[in-house]
Amino acid sequence: MQNILIIKHGSLGDLIQANGAMEDIKKSNLTSHVVLLTSVPYFDLMNQCPYIDEVLVDKREPRWNLFYLYKLKKKLSSFNFVRIFDLQNSSRTEFYRNHLLRKSEWSSTVTALEPGQKKSDFDKEPVLERMEIQLKKSRIKTINVKKSNLNWAVVNIRNITKNYFNRKYILIFPFCSPKLKNKKWPYFHILISQLKSKYHNKYDIVLAPGPNEIEEAKLLNACTVLDEGKSLKINQLISLIKDASFIIANDTGPAHICSHMNKAGLVLFGSHTSPRKVSIETEKFKPISVNDLNLLKTDIVMESIKKILN
Repeated sequence: MQNILIIKHGSLGDLIQANGAMEDIKKSNLTSHVVLLTSVPYFDLMNQCPYIDEVLVDKREPRWNLFYLYKLKKKLSSFNFVRIFDLQNSSRTEFYRNHLLRKSEWSSTVTALEPGQKKSDFDKEPVLERMEIQLKKSRIKTINVKKSNLNWAVVNIRNITKNYFNRKYILIFPFCSPKLKNKKWPYFHILISQLKSKYHNKYDIVLAPGPNEIEEAKLLNACTVLDEGKSLKINQLISLIKDASFIIANDTGPAHICSHMNKAGLVLFGSHTSPRKVSIETEKFKPISVNDLNLLKTDIVMESIKKILN
């Protein structure tokens, strides 16, 4: 049996988007042992993925940590990978290609380029289109790359949600990484008040904060869903999203889950990137894109919500 490696460290949204590519790789190599190299936060989730046979963790230690790199190279070399699909396409994975895995056939953004095409130009295209081109150039039949199926990750969380609500709910993701504050719309607290005033007889307003967002969630007047005082695991979060009636989010990982589950909702974009480039818009999940999120008024967001929920 041949071994194939897929590299996808994260982030959460990027990992979710790559799920369809992983399915296509596995289905094009059914007799091969498909290994995923990913980051610590995604180990448990991806161990459940039916398109991955084994998950390895890369702690992504600094490159000057030669002892760590030696151990990683030794571990990866033991598999004798015949093909490697670099879905991360970062400077780190390019380093791995040049120094840790030089003997394997490699698929990456670089191998997907047309003669004379610059990587900087290729990277301007929508992420899922780039991924599809990369797989096609690597002789992979692309059926699912643009439509990740996350049903395998859904679990029953009724034992959790029954402690918080018993009716339909609007799910809000008002958070973002502290390093990416330009992605954050600052008026969710006002929007929550408007939603409660408009829909208090029909919907609960629900938050699902990450580990570093729980204290911030307490400042918002909404139902904060936790599992025994801790943030939901990723598969629990996916399940909460699956059953939501409507979702409003910043451009973060949960928003990409919403997109691939074709949920009804809105995702808010400033000038940091475009909805097209990150391949997030669907028939039901729509972007509101502005130059400056600080200038996006809640009335505009509410009008977009009412057009769907009314």
